[in-house]
This record gives sequence, C-alpha cells and structure tokens, in this order.
Amino acid sequence: MVRMTGGEALVRSLVMEGVDVVFGLPGIQLYGIVAALRDEPAIRTITTRHEQATTYMADGYARATGKPGVALVVPGAGLYNAAAGLATAYARCSQVLIIAGQIPRDQIGKNLGGVHEIADQSSVVRPVTKWRTLVLTPQDIPSAVNEAVRQMRTGCPRPVMIEIPPDVGVEREEVVLQQPASLSAVVPSGKRLQEAARAIARSSLPLIYAGGGVARADAEGALVKLAEATNIPVITSCGGKGTIPDSHPLSYGSCVSPRGERHEMNQLYEVMQSADLVIGVGTRFSLGNPAGESSTLININIDERELTRLQSNTIPLHGDARVTIEALLPLLDEAGAGDRPSPAEAVTAARRLIAHYDIQDREPQYPILQLIRDIIPDDAFVVWGITQFGYYARTHFQVNQPKTYIDSGYSFNLGYAFPTALGVKVGQPDRPVVCIIGDGGFMFNSSELSTAMKYGINLTTVVFRNDSFGNVARDLDEFFDGTYETDLHNPDFVGFAESFGAVGLRAEDPSDLSRLIPLALEHPAPVIIDVPVKNMPLPRAKALQHIPSLAWSVPERA
Repeated sequence: MVRMTGGEALVRSLVMEGVDVVFGLPGIQLYGIVAALRDEPAIRTITTRHEQATTYMADGYARATGKPGVALVVPGAGLYNAAAGLATAYARCSQVLIIAGQIPRDQIGKNLGGVHEIADQSSVVRPVTKWRTLVLTPQDIPSAVNEAVRQMRTGCPRPVMIEIPPDVGVEREEVVLQQPASLSAVVPSGKRLQEAARAIARSSLPLIYAGGGVARADAEGALVKLAEATNIPVITSCGGKGTIPDSHPLSYGSCVSPRGERHEMNQLYEVMQSADLVIGVGTRFSLGNPAGESSTLININIDERELTRLQSNTIPLHGDARVTIEALLPLLDEAGAGDRPSPAEAVTAARRLIAHYDIQDREPQYPILQLIRDIIPDDAFVVWGITQFGYYARTHFQVNQPKTYIDSGYSFNLGYAFPTALGVKVGQPDRPVVCIIGDGGFMFNSSELSTAMKYGINLTTVVFRNDSFGNVARDLDEFFDGTYETDLHNPDFVGFAESFGAVGLRAEDPSDLSRLIPLALEHPAPVIIDVPVKNMPLPRAKALQHIPSLAWSVPERA
C-alpha cells in the first residue's frame, strides 16, 4: 500500500498500463489530476484548445500506436464537447479512455446547480462507450483503470469512461496499485477450426473479406499468409484498407458497393456474389454479404454478437484474428486447401477494369487522388476528412502499409480529421503524416493549429478549398433543384497558418501538390497547404450507395 491522492493513484495506474500521453483540457474539477500529471515525468500531457480535440487526438494516437489513447475533460459541457470524438472512436473500434471530471461526490444526483453539473452524466455517452464507471474513493481508482484497459483490450475494443469527482482527486488514502491484467488471446475450438478448413478445401470460388479487426489484432501478416497459402483473393472493407497491400497480386482492393446499373465497382460485387465460400476476418459486413445464403460464411470475429448475425449458413470462429488464422493454417494444409490455382491474373484484370472506367469517365477526383498517392511515401499515415476526395479515397486510394489509412468509419463526422491527424503524429513523430481535409471541416478545429505549434506536432495538412460545404451544395443542387446556405467565408489559409507561426503554402492548382507535399514533409514545422478546387461531380461510389437508394435523400415530386 502507498498513501497517495486520487489524482496520483490515477496517474500511477495509467503509467503501469503503458500510457505515456494524455490529451486534455484542465478545469476546476480536475486540479488534483492535473497536479499529479505535472509531477509525473513518464506521461506527456498535451493541452488542446477545445475538448472535442481531446478525444479525436486520443483516437488518432490509439490507431497509430496500438496503445490506449487517453482524454481528460471536465464534466458536463466538457464531456458533451468530447462526445463527437467518442462517436468516431466507437465507429472505428478504437481504444480510447476518457477520464471525465464530476461534481463533488456528495452533490451528485441532487440537482443543486453545481459547476458543469448535468444529471446522470454517464448516460450522455452510453451509446458511444463500451463500459463506464464512477469512482468515489482514491482506493477504487487502480481497479477502475485496470478494468477500463481490460475492457478496451478484450472483445471489440471501443471507448470506455471513468468519472472522478474533484474531492476524490485530492483526498489521500492508502492505495494498492494493480499490475496490468494478464490477457489471453481467444482461439476457436479445434473442432470448429477443422470444420472451417474442410469447407475451405471443398470450395471452388472462395473469397476472403477482411475488415478493420485484422489491423486491431495485428493480423496483417497472418492475413497475407492465409491468402498466399490457399490462393484465395482478398477484398477489404473500408476499415480493412491496408490489411493486405493493394499492390499484392491477390488483393482486389476495397471497391465494393451495392449493385448499381453500369457501375464498374459491380465487378467486385459480382465477385463476392458468385463466391461459394466467404471467409470474413474481423468485419461486421456493413454492406452485407452479397453471396448470402447460397454461400458458406466462415466468420472470424472477436465480437460474439457479430458471428451469426448475418446469415444462418455460417461457421462461426470466435477468436482473435491473428491467432485464429495461425491456428487455421496448418489445418488447411492437412485438408488440401493449398492446391488451388492462383487467381492473380483475374484479380489484375478486374483492377485494371476499375481503373479504366475511372479514367474513361474522367472523374476529376481520380487523377488528383493518384497524384497524392504517387508523391506520399508508402509508410505515411494519411487521415481523410469527409470531403469529395475522402469519399473517393474510401474505394480508390491505394494503401500498401498496415494501419496507414485513417478515416471516420460510419460516423462520417465533419471536422474530425485535423485533430485526429495531430494525434497520429504525436504517436508516430518520425513517420510522415498527411491530413487531407476540406475548408469546411478544417475550420471546425482549426484552432488546434495552436496546439500543433506549442508541442511541435509537425503535421502536413492539405486543405481543399471551394469556399462551400461542397458535398452538401452539390447534392442539394442535383437532387433538390438548388443549393441553400452552403457557401463559406474563409480566411486566407496561408496567412492564417503564418499567424500561428506555422508554414503556409499556396497552390494555384491541385497539380501543384506534386511539388508542395514533398516540400511540406521536409519542413520541421506544421504546414498548411491551401488548394483551390471547383465543386466536383458526385463520385458514382457515393451516388449509388447513398443518394438514389435512400428515400429520404431525394424529394417526392408533385
């Protein structure tokens, strides 16, 4: 036992769990915690300019490092502000721990109008957190931190929250610190694995569909081994981009969308639909399994709720993606699943067809995206905002290194990309990190340029500027006979960057990025590149997935 304050117990517990960065914004209910962070050299504290950035940065840090991303906010409004980042982390199954202040212990639930008080605070973030707890004494803190981290590292890793009243942060008690929980990887039963191996060996047109769970389990290498050992081609979900290099001869990429007439991406939809066996690895199949009940689904997933949700004809393999694949590989060899001829030639032909349609139709996003791909190093992290390029990148941006493609998943929240990219750069300071964002999204959290300067977070940010919420403007124009209030009044982004002491670079045309991005990556400072663009046509991927298929997205005609 050691006598310490609640704040000290929290900080020491975080250190023991491997936490080395906390993204926070200090406030009156957090003084005991802030003082403990001040006195702890093992943790770097980064103060943001808005609570929203705390969870976004923690999410980016977690996804880039595999470590818990920790955010610290005051109660009430502070937690509300941070909730958007929790929603994104929830959508992308990211390990984010939010530590939220509370009102004094004896005032909780009494509706006395305390500073930042809201009733039933934990309910505010219940839909976007996996687990929550309120600690009422310093001695309860180590077990709360231990359980929070265990929750993040078992099953589907999603955000968790610990609430700490201000008096608990300063009170001293005898505290017993806890060692990190010993966790064992979940492996399916031998019987289930053998059943799966036999089914794979019997199949004639198998396919692997890989999701974000592959990256979360560090199973990228195992996935490639599975594909190569069986000659089964791979399609990735958007969240699974990078789990197998797009340049790999067995990778179709991630161009999958619902059926649409004369749509080139249906080449992959048809591939999935014709498969007699689909091996899902770490995916929730958000677009469904096009092969459906006519196929056998081998579903490898750490989340038991996802195993048989999709279809009845399923062989469920409840387990960690990496150890499950590793346990399956020798059984596949015994079952004779490695005798299949290579489909690499067909995969190459399909990929060429997709590229051909894009160039033929001259969608302007494609050549700009290709230019960015050609000049950014393969090992660079690229964080994509909700922009006309971000939509296109989900299907067409080529990714060859694990975990380097970062987006907001199904959360689709504008403004997340810049602070998230800052968190990525904090976690990977020696790797190139590029944020691709629109002018509308950048201004949500542009004040975090101050944070970047203060802490030397040398991020390169490309701001595509069309002085409007371009996606919304185009959709209203195209489907509702005219846009309305989507235009923006922007600052001079170069001057804006320079006013913080950052570097501002100005492009005359997107083609200038071939020169400006390499220049920006060499600067030992945060860089903002202002790139003017015109409003662009709706990419067919978005058109066919979203607009005509959603009844509420187009008006009824008189």
